[in-house]
Amino acid sequence: MHRLFSLFFLTGIAGAVIQLISGDMEAPGRLVNALWQAADLAVDVSLGLIGVLALWSGLFRLAEASRMADHISSRISPVFRRLMPEIEHNPAASAPVSMNLAANMLGLDNAATPLGLKAMEQLQKTNLQPAVASDSMIMFLVLNTSSVTLVPVTVLLFRAQQGAADPAAVYLPLLMATTISTFAGVWLTARLQRIPLRDPVLLGVAGVWIGLLALLGLVVWQSPPELANTLSSLLGNGILLLVLLGFFVAAWRTRVDSYDVFVEGAKDGFTTAVRLIPYLVAMLAAIAMLRAGGVLELLFNGIRFGVGALGLDTRFVDALPVALLKPLSGSGARAAMIDVMQTHGVDSLAGRMAAVMQGSTETTFYVLAVYFGSVGIRDFRYALWCGLFADAAGLLAAILISYAFWG
Repeated sequence: MHRLFSLFFLTGIAGAVIQLISGDMEAPGRLVNALWQAADLAVDVSLGLIGVLALWSGLFRLAEASRMADHISSRISPVFRRLMPEIEHNPAASAPVSMNLAANMLGLDNAATPLGLKAMEQLQKTNLQPAVASDSMIMFLVLNTSSVTLVPVTVLLFRAQQGAADPAAVYLPLLMATTISTFAGVWLTARLQRIPLRDPVLLGVAGVWIGLLALLGLVVWQSPPELANTLSSLLGNGILLLVLLGFFVAAWRTRVDSYDVFVEGAKDGFTTAVRLIPYLVAMLAAIAMLRAGGVLELLFNGIRFGVGALGLDTRFVDALPVALLKPLSGSGARAAMIDVMQTHGVDSLAGRMAAVMQGSTETTFYVLAVYFGSVGIRDFRYALWCGLFADAAGLLAAILISYAFWG
C-alpha cells in the first residue's frame, strides 16, 4: 500500500510539473490547495459520521450480545460444509467459519475479523502443508472477499452523510452485485477444487436466492421511474427495519439489557469515526494530487475515448476510481467513493454506481494478507486469482446493474 500511496503523490507532482512547463503557472498552487481541501474534507466526513456510527455500533453490539450471529451460523453451516468438505473432519473449525460468514452477512465487521482469524487458526490445525493454503482456506478467503452483506451499513452511512435524498436507494442493486460476486468466486474456486455444485442443498439455496432477487429486480425495473425508486427505497429500508427488529427480539429473548448494551456499543462510534480520519486524509489527499495534477483526467479521458470508440456509454468511467482501488485498499476505495460523490453528486449515476461498487466486494489483498499471514501461509496457490475474479465479476455487475436501474 505504501508504494501505491507514494506513487499517487509522485505522479500528481509530475503532472503539475508538466502543466507548469506547458505554461500553466497556477498548477503548483492548485495542487497545494487540493491537498488542504482534501484534508479538511476527510475531517468533515469523519466527524459527520459520529452520530450515525454511534447508533449502528450500539445496535451491532446488541446483536453480538444476544448471540444473533451464532443462531444464524447454525442455520447456514450445512451450506458451508458442502463448500469446504475438509471441515467435516475438523468440527472445531465449523463454528468459527459459519459465525464469521454470518457476522459478515449482518455487517458486524468488529466481530467478523476475530472470528475469521479463529477460523483460519482451526483450519490450519488440519492443514497437511502448514506453509501452503489448503482448499478450505482458499474457499473461505473467496467467501470473505465476496461475501453477501445483508446490511451494507458503511455504504448507506456515507450516502447519508453526503446528503443523499434516500441513502437506501442503492440497496437492491448492491445486493445483486455482491451476489454475483459471491457466485462467480464460488463457481471458479469450486471448479478448481472439483467440488460438486449440483448438491441439492446448494442448488436449492442458490435457486431461492436468485429467484427472490430476480423477482424484486424485475418488479423495480419494470415499474415507472418514480415507483421504481419508491419500491427500491421501501425494500432497502424495510429489510434494515426487519434486521433491527431481529436485534431487539433476540435481545429480549436472551434477557440482554438492551439499553446498557446499546450505550456501551455506541461509545465505540466516536472512536471509530476518529480512527477513520488519518486513513481518509491519506487517501483523499493522494487522490486529490492525481486529480489536481491532471493525471486522473488524462487516464479517464483515455478510457472514455476508447469506450466511446466502441460505441458504448462512457458515464461509468466517472466511478472507475472505486473499482480500481477496491481490491487494493478499503480506505482508498472509500475515499474514492467520497471523491466521486463530491465531484459528480451523491445521487448522480456515477455517485450511485460508486456506492454499489463499494458494497459489491471486499478488499481482496487486505483479507488475503491478514487471514493467511495470521497462520504463516506463504504459498497462496490460486487464492488471489479467485478473489480477483470475484472482484471483477462484482464490479462489472455493479456497472451493468446501475445502468439498468438509473441509466
